[in-house]
Amino acid sequence: MRKYLSDKRILNEIKHGKYLAENNAEEIWGWETPAGKIRWKRRVQMLINGITPDMNVLELGCGTGYFTKELVKTNSKIIAIDISLELLKIAESNCYSDNVKFLCDNAYGTNFDDETFDVIVGSSVLHHLDIDKALKEIFRV
Repeated sequence: MRKYLSDKRILNEIKHGKYLAENNAEEIWGWETPAGKIRWKRRVQMLINGITPDMNVLELGCGTGYFTKELVKTNSKIIAIDISLELLKIAESNCYSDNVKFLCDNAYGTNFDDETFDVIVGSSVLHHLDIDKALKEIFRV
């Protein structure tokens, strides 16, 4: 990840993660409003549909672990990554399960071997990424 620390977008995302961690991310994201709960339920069903316990799953941009809590219910083997150490600390305290591991890593160049994962998911993460860089890594792993 060190090679990306000169990337302004990455540095901005790390700063943004710190802001979210300090200012109640779930409230900012609006998931707990009545409309947010409806949107959330639909999104969860769409993203976990087809994930089975025998799968290795990578979650990109896990944030506070809000989606991860739903993902662990699939009983798959999950690695949840985020660029923000502050958000990862919250995620680890919000979601603990034997089938999930939280790591600080970068969606542009993870530390995983080729073809490690069966499924890669993320909720509300694409607008935080340089899509071309992220897709190259997604297809690799």
